Amino acid sequence: MNVPIFGLLIFVVLLLVIELMAHALRTFKDPHRNKVRKRLKALSVTAQEDGAPGILRKRMLSEVPVLHRLLSSLPAAKSLDRLLEKANVGYSLGFFILLSLVLALAGFLGFSFVMKNPAFSPAVAAFFGLMPYFSVVSKKKRRMNKMEEQLPNALELIARGLRAGHAFSTAINFAAEEFDDPLGPEFAQILDEVNFGVSVSEALKHLAERVDCADVKYFVVSVIIQRETGGNLAEVMDRIAFIIRERFKLRGKIRVLSSEGKLTACILVALPFLVVIILSFINPVYIKGLWVESRGKMLAVAASVMMAAGILVIRKMIRIKV
Repeated sequence: MNVPIFGLLIFVVLLLVIELMAHALRTFKDPHRNKVRKRLKALSVTAQEDGAPGILRKRMLSEVPVLHRLLSSLPAAKSLDRLLEKANVGYSLGFFILLSLVLALAGFLGFSFVMKNPAFSPAVAAFFGLMPYFSVVSKKKRRMNKMEEQLPNALELIARGLRAGHAFSTAINFAAEEFDDPLGPEFAQILDEVNFGVSVSEALKHLAERVDCADVKYFVVSVIIQRETGGNLAEVMDRIAFIIRERFKLRGKIRVLSSEGKLTACILVALPFLVVIILSFINPVYIKGLWVESRGKMLAVAASVMMAAGILVIRKMIRIKV
């Protein structure tokens, strides 16, 4: 690798590392101040499109104004920021992109320095750069699963509060105080928006946008329809909680019945790799043709493509959504 380019990449990595350390220092030095700032940003008074003042949720994509304006102009930035919001990672999109760049550059430079061969460095950089994204996706999935588990108990608590004569906002407050993250803070944000002047229906719609859970959307739609048409909201909450619990039971039965198919799929996927590894030790000359000869390389690529297609088909067959 060219020495000036290598030195420039090292400088960029060090600059990004210093910026990350400064951000972490500011966060740990005064976490209460940072929490208050995030809450004020989540509920900020802005102007509507028609010029009338209103209360709208406004997320800052970065604490750096220039980077915020740059990210705001990118179409994919808002969807990625929505993913960070659903995962509740606690940092902005600018910090997320900065962290991804640091890991990608560190992987690129580290692999180039150790292996002395930059041919595979871009692939290693892409792998390390995508690690924060996959981590956020995994955290969002775990958070939504936990919210789905908390929701039936929360709905039953809201129903009991309504039967006791409390208002809907008071019953939501009971659930916000009783449950921890993710359901408790999300219900608390509904109350914050209502206290700042947002209608209950709009606050519930914001909840449906913040989370990626079908059961929460059913809850929001049911409450909005009940507020427009009337009816026994406590009974509606009990019905939704009952349906969610029944879905849990059905999902458990499907998981047990499909476990044999999943085990078979794992064996079929792992078997070719195990055969290649065993043959590499038993008869390395025999398996060497796949990597040396041109026809062997073509067969290896074709087999890899067919295996990938087979894995996708098997995954489609054993995944049953409830």
